[in-house]
Amino acid sequence: MPEPQSGEYDGRRAVAARRAPDDIDRRLINALQGDFPLDETPFARVAAALGLSEAEVIGRLQSLLDDRVLTRFGPMFQIERMGGAFCLAAIAVSEDRWTSVVEAVNAFPEVAHNYRREHRLNMWFVLATETPDGIAGVARRIESATGLAVNLFPKEREYFVEMKLEA
Repeated sequence: MPEPQSGEYDGRRAVAARRAPDDIDRRLINALQGDFPLDETPFARVAAALGLSEAEVIGRLQSLLDDRVLTRFGPMFQIERMGGAFCLAAIAVSEDRWTSVVEAVNAFPEVAHNYRREHRLNMWFVLATETPDGIAGVARRIESATGLAVNLFPKEREYFVEMKLEA
């Protein structure tokens, strides 16, 4: 694994791991992807399957997050079933404004998965709100904060893509 990096890269905030995962970390990462036990002691069940203690699993998971080996650990919800909404959004950002617009957009807690594309609409992100009506409101607030039009691409059809990465 390359040395950890930090700072800016093409106006994007670099997120690099501070260390390489060891073999136990890799087994843990692989075990945490999918089929996470839904009971009162899920980490104990994962620990038992890996031959570790519950405390070691929890400690290693926190260390993986602290060291940015993992950027997130948590459930994926089908937000519409809870009354919320997701919407893909995109804006066209000039290079001279890229960094400031990234910061402005990322300041909204409703924004996730902000990334750059080589296209006229070069900044894409996902909006997640507690209600379907919230999407338009957040888009208007982003437009007000950036002075740029937010293009919304509501979901027309849902696909299930289960992605597991071998650590």
